[in-house]
Formats: sequence, C-alpha cells, structure tokens
Amino acid sequence: MSGWTASVRLWGETVKFSHSVFALPFALLATFLAGRTLPGRSLPHAGQLGLIALCMVAARSVAMTYNRIVDAQLDARNPRTADRPIPSGRLSAVAAWSMLAVFVVTFGIGCAGFYLFYGNTWPLLLAGPVLLYLGGYSFTKRFTKWSHFYLGSAIAMSPVAAWLAIHPGTLGWPAVLLMLAVTCWIAGFDIIYACQDIEVDRRDGLYSLPARLGPRRALGIARVSHAVSLSALAALAPAADLGWVYGIGVVLAAVLLVVENSLVRPGDYRHVNVAFFTCNGLVSLALALAGILDVAVW
Repeated sequence: MSGWTASVRLWGETVKFSHSVFALPFALLATFLAGRTLPGRSLPHAGQLGLIALCMVAARSVAMTYNRIVDAQLDARNPRTADRPIPSGRLSAVAAWSMLAVFVVTFGIGCAGFYLFYGNTWPLLLAGPVLLYLGGYSFTKRFTKWSHFYLGSAIAMSPVAAWLAIHPGTLGWPAVLLMLAVTCWIAGFDIIYACQDIEVDRRDGLYSLPARLGPRRALGIARVSHAVSLSALAALAPAADLGWVYGIGVVLAAVLLVVENSLVRPGDYRHVNVAFFTCNGLVSLALALAGILDVAVW
C-alpha cells in the first residue's frame, strides 16, 4: 500500500494539479453561460457542474501524464526537468501508464454521465477525438515552432466542450470567442515559458519560437497573442450579454498580462515562474469569477 501511495504522490507531482487553474475556470465560465440558456433555467444543474469538473481534471491528467511519458528522455537531458519523477526514475513507466489508463477511463465515465443523466450524446461521441487531440501536442515540438498555439488550442477546447456538454443547441459566437481568447492567452505564456529552454531546444533539434526565432521576436509574438486574447475577451461581453462585473475582470486581466509581459525580457528569465504561474493563475481566476458572478448574480 505504501508503494502505491508513493506512486500516486509522485504522479501528482508529475501532472501538477495546481496548473488546473489555467483551464478549469474558463470551462466553468462556459458552463454558466451555457446553463443560462437551458429551458426554464438561469443556471446549470449541480450535476452538470460536477461532471464538467470531473471531465476537466481527468482530461488534463491524461494529457499531462502522456506528455511526461513521451518526453521522458528529453526531460532527462534538460537540467531544468531532469529531476521530474519519470526521467529521474522515481516514478516507473508502468505506474505512469497505469495512471494514464485510470484517467482515460475516468474521462469516459464523466462523458457518459452527460448521456445517462441529461440525454446529451455529444460528450461521449467526442471523448476519443478530444483525447487524441490532447495527446497530439506531445509530438508537435519535434516538427513545428508553432507548437505553442497547438497547446493553446488543445486547452481552449475546454470552454467549447463544456458548452457542448451543457446545451449544444446554443453553441455559437460566445464559445468561439472564448476559444480564441484561451488559445492566444495560453500560446503567449507558453512562449514566455519556453524562453528558459532556448539552448536545450537548439541542442536537441526541438522547435519552439524562442529557439527558432530568438527570444526578442518570440516575446513580441507573445505580446501580440495576448493582445488578441484581450480583444476576444472584450468582444465576449456584447456577444454573451455580459455586464460591468465581467468588464472589471477583463480590465484586471489586461493589467496582469501587461505585468506578465514586463517581467520577462530577452536574456533575463529570472521571473518566468512568477509570470507563468502567478500572473496567469490570477488572470484565469479573475475572468472566470467576474463572468460567473455576472451570470449568476447580476
């Protein structure tokens, strides 16, 4: 039992549950926006919220576990990542694959719940393609410098998937704008994060914008991406009939993204972790909280 417990703990270290703060809040915002359109309701069902959370955690766990398995040899050659549980040998490949299987099944169960309890077949029909797309990210850095945007689009499926799961008949521009916003936001901060590995990526023949274009041009693309993201978030207000509370969230997000982009400069990556986790975690939480309050209270 102690060995299994240790494996679970190491797996938790591998997938970094705390990073769920990036995608889950946007999925919950989409859940509330879609729930507002349900016949005779202004909010989603409690059971729907629970299934969304279950599917989000499971899908993210599948993606992160698979990425760590696929990248184990690359991680072992990178001083920044060599101590991760799989490349360091603290978590066995068997344990990692076993936990991957557990969360694939968990995701399938969550998707089936929407059919069993709410008669919605879309989550179950799309469960396989979604997991395949998420897993595909793990190979993109081997052949394209635009892998950051693939990652962004993979995570940005979360609000669209949530909307489909709650009320597919009303899927429209608000969900598209959320997907665009999340895609560009994630891509922007992933570019910033990749600046730490420029020399390693070049040595190993990997593709990333900082390694291929240099940090100055890459960080410029990150700033443009964040500007597009903010524009999409602002456009969401009239598209989804959101009011001043959500507007405050957009303003806070804009301030945080300005701070984030000012923390990292070419050749100076001391504050990447603050920019990556702290600023982006606050962006996600501020926007989701403001949007949900706007829908549920105001």
